[in-house]
Amino acid sequence: MGGMLLLSLTLRAAVEECTEKGCLALSLLELLGFNLTFVFLASLLVLIQPVAAGSGIPEIKCYLNGVKVPGVVRLRTVVCKAMGVLFSVAGGKKGYDFDGDKRDFVSAGAAAGVAAAFGAPIGGTLFSLEEGSSFWNQGLTWKVLFCSMAATFTLNFFRSGIQFGSWGSFQLPGLLNFGEFKCSESDKKCHLWTAVDLGFFILMGIVGGLLGATFNCLNKRLAKYRMRNVHPKPKLVRVLESLLVSLTTTVVVFVASMVLGECRQMSSTSRTGNDTWSMQGTSEDVNSSIKTFFCPNETYNDMATLFFNPQESAILQLFHQDGTFSPVTLSLFFLLYFLLSCWTYGISVPSGLFVPSLLCGAAFGRLVANLLKSYIGLDHIYSGTFALIGAAAFLGGVVRMTISLTVILIESTNEITYGLPIMITLMVAKWTGDFFNKGIYDIHVNLRGVPLLEWETEVEMDKLRASDIMEPNLTYVYPHTRIQSLVSILRTTVHHAFPVVTENRGNEREFMKGNQLISNNIKFKKSSILTRAGEQRKRSQSMKSYPSSELRNMCDEHITTEEPPEKEDLLQQMLERRYTPYPNLYPDQSPSEEWTMEERFRPLTFHGLILRSQLVTLLVRGVCYSESQSSASQPRLSHAEMSEDYPRYPDIHDLDLTLLNPRMIVDVTPYMNPSPFAVSPNTHVSQVFNLFRTMGLRHLPVVNAVGEIVGIITRHNLTHEFLQARLRQHYQTI
Repeated sequence: MGGMLLLSLTLRAAVEECTEKGCLALSLLELLGFNLTFVFLASLLVLIQPVAAGSGIPEIKCYLNGVKVPGVVRLRTVVCKAMGVLFSVAGGKKGYDFDGDKRDFVSAGAAAGVAAAFGAPIGGTLFSLEEGSSFWNQGLTWKVLFCSMAATFTLNFFRSGIQFGSWGSFQLPGLLNFGEFKCSESDKKCHLWTAVDLGFFILMGIVGGLLGATFNCLNKRLAKYRMRNVHPKPKLVRVLESLLVSLTTTVVVFVASMVLGECRQMSSTSRTGNDTWSMQGTSEDVNSSIKTFFCPNETYNDMATLFFNPQESAILQLFHQDGTFSPVTLSLFFLLYFLLSCWTYGISVPSGLFVPSLLCGAAFGRLVANLLKSYIGLDHIYSGTFALIGAAAFLGGVVRMTISLTVILIESTNEITYGLPIMITLMVAKWTGDFFNKGIYDIHVNLRGVPLLEWETEVEMDKLRASDIMEPNLTYVYPHTRIQSLVSILRTTVHHAFPVVTENRGNEREFMKGNQLISNNIKFKKSSILTRAGEQRKRSQSMKSYPSSELRNMCDEHITTEEPPEKEDLLQQMLERRYTPYPNLYPDQSPSEEWTMEERFRPLTFHGLILRSQLVTLLVRGVCYSESQSSASQPRLSHAEMSEDYPRYPDIHDLDLTLLNPRMIVDVTPYMNPSPFAVSPNTHVSQVFNLFRTMGLRHLPVVNAVGEIVGIITRHNLTHEFLQARLRQHYQTI
């Protein structure tokens, strides 16, 4: 990354030198060739691994929220993402529970990335908690914090040693260094901020929220346009769009620096060669430079200084430079950068939004400081503070982060006194932006149709029950199912899991005659029901310890069920209990229009859940038995054999199953989960929601009092839009 950045800076220095010699067209072509080449390479990497496009934060949010995002934690994604970011930056883009264990690692990785970038290990930990993880526990907290600390100090160790040759000095905590905020010793009136400034910070937060909402609205429209007109076309069109954005950005930056920039006089500079001026005084600690793009000696081009420096250096210029940027330049730079960043975010290159938003907001804050100094006469204000608050306001208005972003900025500036103004600004920006739309990452998640769960449901949603939001039309399998039925189910559905059920019929003994498959299923159901009946009898016997004659009489009645014939009577009583369909179960959503009402909602005794991946594995390994054999003859797979293909289980559509006899039977009972989380039809939606959030569920069976499954709830049934639609239906039926 450092070598690529050095190459970019060398080219920009050559461009600046060429402009002074009169070869203007050649310098523009050099810049275009450099940018287009690396953006093209970044786009190619996205074609190899599409999930590497963009900032990656929406994908990480989805994954940590419990949504399976294909390819998000693959080695190929890491390589394409890392190389793509390198090329994008160089090209001028601004920008045993396996799943549970993977989520923990992704949480730690997200925190470590933010911590290393900003030198903010605590902020990185809070970022993972606030923006990503849905399932958090105390044990994970110290692991993520330790990972963030390790990432920060490892990066600091190597950067300090490489740059300063002082190994173990720890002088460079993060990739993005905001520098030290302090007033000049000669300016006695200057303060970093005062209580009076809080009023301006609140106003800046409001404006930042409005600007962020505008940014998100425009970017959402662009994203929808891309989904309709770019993504359906050949992948080459995406590459061409990326090249068009890079071409336009390069031309705009070049022309704006040449035409719109002002030549400003530096009050304290020293010539260092190559038409570059190093800053002294307060800016001495800022390892950056100013540009003399088309300006005479002893002056610098303020627009080129912002555009022709790396984004990190431009941010430092706005935070700490002694020289001034004209209000016109800051206004034009903010407008151009706002539009270019909005257009860039969402194209098919790995590019982020954090640093561009900080730079855009810093220009806004510096503009406010200049106006307050020049037109209101507030000489006491510190421009760097207003630039920092502006950066926080705009970034907060775009991403709507509060806690983690506050801590990240405090750690990055190493100035705890900024805690209150940053927190107030971010809260105001978030409240203002939320009045109009969601944060940019949530918008892109919604556009992709990902069922991302919020932190909690609205209070009025408790008017709904599980029976109001569940899916009543089930695709299920039997404990013993023929291979042809399993293949048909797997190839015609995309469900991640299937309930294992048996049907309740009054004439089961007739069905059992001469049919081994039906007989095995009915026997399994009877044994399951008798087990439950035995558990109920044990609980009722324990009630004898209570001093109630009614309870003792009840228990005495149950004792008579110990004889075998009476056990059969108890079983038959349980089988004859029927499930009455709920009024919100709509017949028009049934799988078959020819089904009668009894067939649509016939009682199904629930026995457990089995995953799609498990069924595919059983088919691939030929785990089955013939109808003339006992189910005990079926081969048994160990846990290691069942998970051998994790996480890349084969696709049912890619399998050649011609060698399998479709009439063979698969016994799924040894591999199903016999005790998954389940809820009653009358459970409040808030309880269902919290169960999904805290346990990381993907599907939740709805089981009535007699053990019959009446529906199933997935993450799609808990999205805000779905709940709102069902709440409207609920009000219409009242």
